[in-house]
Amino acid sequence: MDIMMKIKGRCRRFAGGMIGVVILLGWGAALFLSGCAPVGPSYQAPRPELPVAWSDSVAAPAPLTGSDLLLGHWWTLFNDPQLDSLIQRAIAANRDMEIAEARVQQARAQYRLTTANAAPTLGVSGAYANSRKSENAGGSGGGETQDLFQTGFDAGWELDIFGGARRGGEAADARLVAMGENSNDVLVSLTAEVARNYLELRGSQQRLVTARANLAGQEKTLALARGRREAGLGNELEVAQAETQLSLTRAQLPPLENSVGQSSYRLALLLGLSPQALLAELAPPVGLPLMPAGLPATLPSDLLRRRPDIRRAERLLAAATADIGVATAELFPRFSLTGLAGLQSLNLSDLLSTSSRFWTVGPTVRWAIFNGGRVQANIDLNQARREEAQAVYEKTVLTALSEVETALLALAREEETRRTFVEAVASGQRAVELASGRYRSGLAGVLDVLLGERALYQSQDQLVQSEQRRGVALVALCKALGGGWELPVTSSGAASAGAVTPQLMPAGDVK
Repeated sequence: MDIMMKIKGRCRRFAGGMIGVVILLGWGAALFLSGCAPVGPSYQAPRPELPVAWSDSVAAPAPLTGSDLLLGHWWTLFNDPQLDSLIQRAIAANRDMEIAEARVQQARAQYRLTTANAAPTLGVSGAYANSRKSENAGGSGGGETQDLFQTGFDAGWELDIFGGARRGGEAADARLVAMGENSNDVLVSLTAEVARNYLELRGSQQRLVTARANLAGQEKTLALARGRREAGLGNELEVAQAETQLSLTRAQLPPLENSVGQSSYRLALLLGLSPQALLAELAPPVGLPLMPAGLPATLPSDLLRRRPDIRRAERLLAAATADIGVATAELFPRFSLTGLAGLQSLNLSDLLSTSSRFWTVGPTVRWAIFNGGRVQANIDLNQARREEAQAVYEKTVLTALSEVETALLALAREEETRRTFVEAVASGQRAVELASGRYRSGLAGVLDVLLGERALYQSQDQLVQSEQRRGVALVALCKALGGGWELPVTSSGAASAGAVTPQLMPAGDVK
């Protein structure tokens, strides 16, 4: 008996040693194979062909010193405290920004979930069962009841031998970054929309002031025509012509007042407020903000790092590439290490004794040898999605280039238009002065005065609209350049991602 007990003891120690060897081998194999390259294509960032400079819509400027923060806060170029306040409040309370931030939180949670699936699992369990054997089932022990107590731990780990889990982590990480870029893109659009609506509001207010000023001048002309008629120096036709001109000018007021109110409502929505919340604040008419002395100038290559939509498209392309590896890993067998250890006893008093111990440990393998082509179909699906992501990225880059060139051209041509209207207003004022003097002296009719006043009003109104369009074009340019958010800054203080310090381009060099 002593010999048999010794043999059993040695067998137990041998079995325990073998279990330890199996576990160590499994861990070693996992660590070794995890260093192997995962299946599927490895992602390489695209390098689109970009022009070295913008087209001849902008002459080569003599750049002024600037910083990347200039484009990050481009609206401060207008030097308008009211605009600065509106944009800061919009960033803090805009509902689209809140939606974008919530989606970033979702992506962050999804990333944690994906990476957690590749980690080992460990669980604890406990059970109690009371059973009775039927007396009519035959055999011994019929009618007896029996208790069974059990507690223990179970563990499992699927070895990422072919890298499917690592590719999944790459895809989740890329989508998390893409969602952050989506938030930046919302920020870029938000700041541009606030500025554009603010310029439209101030432009409509200035047009309204111009219309009322001309209305007052035309009322004086009408009074003069009536006085000349009563003095026998004029006639009813001149009075009717003056009244017609006055009515036409007065008809311009309601549409402009409507435009002011609509712009105020849109700004309130962008700030997350009720429609009438900004009416009192924005009611005092203020002129259009002055255009800055310099404009932000960047190279076409800077769009790849500044434009959030390009950065987002690039990250989604990386995610689509990693998804191919996730799908490809399904072609290969999946290895896991599983283990179960615990205590089991018919009597609760014996549950903690060494004789109640039990365990089972060992590797498992699963391999779907035949699946009707589903795995290959999934690989083909993800490859097609990657091709779509590649096309979306290339289109996004081309769209960005087109938007910048369009904004530059609009800004340059609008500056030429504005200069023309400045000259037209100056000549129109001289014409009205001359016509009014000749009319008072009886050397000309009222029609000459009315025609001069109409031309002057139209020139003044067109000048205000041109200045408004010029400001909106600058907003469009800053948005197209990816302005409105700040690049991450490294410990050295330089913008990340190979940042190139933007420069100021003298506004007079735009042509």
